[in-house]
Amino acid sequence: MGTPLATIHLVAKELASDFDTDHPQYNDVRLIAEQADRCRDILRQLSRSREAEDIVHANMPLSSLVEEAAAPFKGLGVALNVTWSAGENGEPRIPTIRRSPEVLHALGAFVENAVSFADSQVKAAASWTDKQFMVTISDDGPGFAPDVMPKLGEPYVSQRGEAHLHGGDMGLGFFIAKTLIERTGGRIATRNRTPPRKGAIVQAVWPRSALESLESDRMPINGPVLET
Repeated sequence: MGTPLATIHLVAKELASDFDTDHPQYNDVRLIAEQADRCRDILRQLSRSREAEDIVHANMPLSSLVEEAAAPFKGLGVALNVTWSAGENGEPRIPTIRRSPEVLHALGAFVENAVSFADSQVKAAASWTDKQFMVTISDDGPGFAPDVMPKLGEPYVSQRGEAHLHGGDMGLGFFIAKTLIERTGGRIATRNRTPPRKGAIVQAVWPRSALESLESDRMPINGPVLET
């Protein structure tokens, strides 16, 4: 991936130099170069994460994975709460899973997007049953616009709706995060919260076999309970 992205970035920069800044295609070509560079940054981050792993950090509780993914986005003016709890038929101890840089990056991207759109609060909730793991990220922002919902996961979707001004990235970042979840054996579901509550929900779901550690140790629950 690194080599073709580098080629795209180089060619796009050369094309941009051929246009005046007021040319109608200048911004499009510059955007291609910026997005290719962003993809290269993501690849570098994933590579560094893999290199940093050792036997001590190869496995971790599901709750710690979500805490680590959310940590960079705390203190940004939005309350960010991480909770966890066993779901129906789930054992009363936190499962140990394999530490996956791909999952960490994807969940971090979803949390970052929720923080960008939230008015005041984001929740990242981990839960598990005897068959699957789930991470649900919700916010109290404007929710997904009706015309955006059918296109979620496509790389060119740019925003949730025209009315919100906080920014956020529903395009390439969301597309890459969704792809990473699917590559690790999971799937993504998206929806808006039920009125009168407002906001969006993104849920990642994996069969336990996709992430679960081969170790049999489980950690006792000593953290906040998942809100329903």
